[in-house]
Amino acid sequence: MGKEKEKMNDLDKFCKSLKENFTPKIRDPTKPVRFWSEKDIVDGNLIDAYVIIFRTSGCSWARGSGCSMCGYFNDSLWQKINDKNLLTQLDIALKNYSGEKFVKIFTSGSFFDDKEIPAIVRKKILNKIFISAEKISVESRPEFITNKKLENLIDIVQDKSFEISIGLETANDYVRKNAINKGFTFNDYKEAVDILKKFKFKLKTYLLIKPPFLTEKESIIDCNESFNKIKNISDTISFNPTNVQKNTVVEYLWKRNQFRPSWLWSVIDILKSCKNKKKSLLIKCDVAGGGKERGAHNCRKCDGDFLKKISDFSLSQDFDILDDLDCDCKEKWLDQIDIEDLTFGSIVDFSKIHGCYI
Repeated sequence: MGKEKEKMNDLDKFCKSLKENFTPKIRDPTKPVRFWSEKDIVDGNLIDAYVIIFRTSGCSWARGSGCSMCGYFNDSLWQKINDKNLLTQLDIALKNYSGEKFVKIFTSGSFFDDKEIPAIVRKKILNKIFISAEKISVESRPEFITNKKLENLIDIVQDKSFEISIGLETANDYVRKNAINKGFTFNDYKEAVDILKKFKFKLKTYLLIKPPFLTEKESIIDCNESFNKIKNISDTISFNPTNVQKNTVVEYLWKRNQFRPSWLWSVIDILKSCKNKKKSLLIKCDVAGGGKERGAHNCRKCDGDFLKKISDFSLSQDFDILDDLDCDCKEKWLDQIDIEDLTFGSIVDFSKIHGCYI
């Protein structure tokens, strides 16, 4: 953050190399990626939320290198977008807005990156949405969270709730650098957190379940250790199992049967363990691509039940929902965890080789 970038390591170079022949699709810069309504939980209450994904020039980190698992750059323009187009996207998205009190704003990168969302556009977006909304949530890498940028929003936020989400992924600097290639340190995260806390803004932290190169067991341990380090820092912690996105290191490994998305058994294990450590903390889990070959899954038979339980838990925080789950595939999950102790890194995905997915 604000320091000279250290020499690229092998993973950094590999992430960059995967984009050398990438040609972005021609997209309409006046139309957002998506927008929709969904349920969410605020202050212990189940409410309606509205989600907007802006199409921007793209994540600055992704354009220079990128994270090993992130393919959101595939939906980016990869070219400069003007203020008028971004505000047109907002107008289009708000045509379907029904006054939901919670609005979640996503870009492919950082809301506080001036190259994605210029300062004047940021203020106009927040001003317009806060007319009806009581809470707005955005995402940013830590290097873009500065005193000056947040200070400029005080008059807009006033007594309403403003949440900033940071994709920490892991509290382990070695894993973040050598498995995820995130491009910042745990100290960078803490410095950004100190800034947003000074303005009394809310913090949501993303933790990644099973980055590439970690075994199932190592990932479970890493998630628990990371949770322990931030459970008294973050207002919300969201666990996100890695899914296989296009043009990423994860996809490269997955196509060679060298990466399997996490088992839903592992997700349940992590959620139960962490919720038990701090029951008052809001813990969520978004299983993108869940139940599919590219997403976290068990066997076809029990995936639907597990995914519903995870979703219900995220919306209710009811610890008991995660109990009483069972399936024959549990033994396969336990066997994999035992076998991995005898291997170096993630085991080959034999189930994919044999044409089934478990």
